[in-house]
Amino acid sequence: MEKEIASFILYLHNVKKTSENTEMSYKRDLAKVKNFMEEQGVVDVQKITVTNLNSYVLYLEKNNFKAATVSRNIASIKAFYHFMHKEGIVKEDISEALKAPKIEKKLPEIMSTEEVVRLLEQPRGSSSKEIRDKAMLELLYATGIRVTELISLKVHDVNLQMGFIMCRDSNKERVIPFGAEARSALLRYLENARNTMIHGSDSDILFTNCSGQPMSRQGFWKLIKHYAKKAGITADITPHTLRHSFAAHLVENGADLRSVQEMLGHSDISTTQVYANMNHNRIREVYAKAHPRG
Repeated sequence: MEKEIASFILYLHNVKKTSENTEMSYKRDLAKVKNFMEEQGVVDVQKITVTNLNSYVLYLEKNNFKAATVSRNIASIKAFYHFMHKEGIVKEDISEALKAPKIEKKLPEIMSTEEVVRLLEQPRGSSSKEIRDKAMLELLYATGIRVTELISLKVHDVNLQMGFIMCRDSNKERVIPFGAEARSALLRYLENARNTMIHGSDSDILFTNCSGQPMSRQGFWKLIKHYAKKAGITADITPHTLRHSFAAHLVENGADLRSVQEMLGHSDISTTQVYANMNHNRIREVYAKAHPRG
């Protein structure tokens, strides 16, 4: 099964142009399937049966994996089998018989505008690191991009004069505007801090760590946790919380869903619809509290 998994990952990379994180996620999920099948004495992928696959799903459920995790694993198996069937490695796609568990859709956690302001005001020093941190936080909230997209930005992806960034997601590109606060923070960073951060190298990465190397996701995750704590925010804040907050605040203030969808890079507008639902819920709450006959 190892050879087939390697071929599948290569297909994702070369044909589907998936991100490294997506490929790693598939690889992890399928490695677990491989290990489970080997423990059952099944080493040939062509000898795996529907019963074997259902046993694996049952194993996940019995070991108290969350419904979302089980669903993701099933999606990985289905994608893998679709590839193998298409390539003629297996005669039939037995994964079609698998059914994902129902997932209770949770509304994303968002910050209030006051919390966002408190967070963004935390890097207020004049050191190169704090100037960089301020620019990163401002740009993240101003554009709603993913943390991977943020740390992958190149200097030439930023147009300060026109106020937009060019964001690349696998083989797609999208232009996202940003406002005056983010522009000011970026300008200060580029003029006063970036050369110090890159130590005079010819790096084209927009944001680097203190050693002049590209910043990691974990590095930025720690950064945002640090400033959330300084801001007195007790909720569990992650980089994605700012992305959700960006979208929710735009919709709350009248932005149309299609525009928000385009800025977020969602392929399906139903993914963006959740922010409109959040806004409807908030309006209902306000009505119930304020209306004399609510």
